[in-house]
Amino acid sequence: MAYKVFKYKLYRAKRNKHLVRQIELSAWVYNHCIALHKRYYRLYKKTLGRVRLNAQLAKLKKTKRFQVWQSLDAQSIQQISHRIDKGYKLFFNGLKSGGKVSPPSFKAHSKYRSFTLCVNGWKLTGAGCIRIMGREYKFYQSRPIEGVIKTVTIKRDNLGDLWLFFAVEDTFQVKTMPATGKSAGFDFGLKEFLTPSDNRPAILAPQPR
Repeated sequence: MAYKVFKYKLYRAKRNKHLVRQIELSAWVYNHCIALHKRYYRLYKKTLGRVRLNAQLAKLKKTKRFQVWQSLDAQSIQQISHRIDKGYKLFFNGLKSGGKVSPPSFKAHSKYRSFTLCVNGWKLTGAGCIRIMGREYKFYQSRPIEGVIKTVTIKRDNLGDLWLFFAVEDTFQVKTMPATGKSAGFDFGLKEFLTPSDNRPAILAPQPR
């Protein structure tokens, strides 16, 4: 399934600090997942599966130290573990094929840019309006969103502005011409730029002025 992305800028507002806080918490979860992967590999010499990692994260959310993670959407946390799992699979596949792919690594909170929501945690409430985690936000909707929205990513740029990325299913149909069973060749030249082999007129080369 192909996807296309619609990008919009959020209005600047004091309430945006709550989204920034979500990004910072996502960075904490991400780095903790990396630490768990490294520890698991050091102990057992194999990768930590995504299902087991998600189960461990669910347990951590119930502890006093990590209970603040409960303010994050559960699917948002699963998106983080999925991205890390995909990164490690690419890394180990690269080792087998002799490629040079770096494994997922720790990220500074200032360089961690986004978090992603799937079905829950967001809702479009009108033109240029969206509710995220129970709070209303406005964005510059320069064009309508076409298609079924699968994920919404909130991303912070280098200037501190926040952007919305709506990933939707791309339903366009690729039109193909019916096969005729015929084939043709083309010869390149100086005077006649292209000479078809099926007796069609040649395309002349452009002449200098």
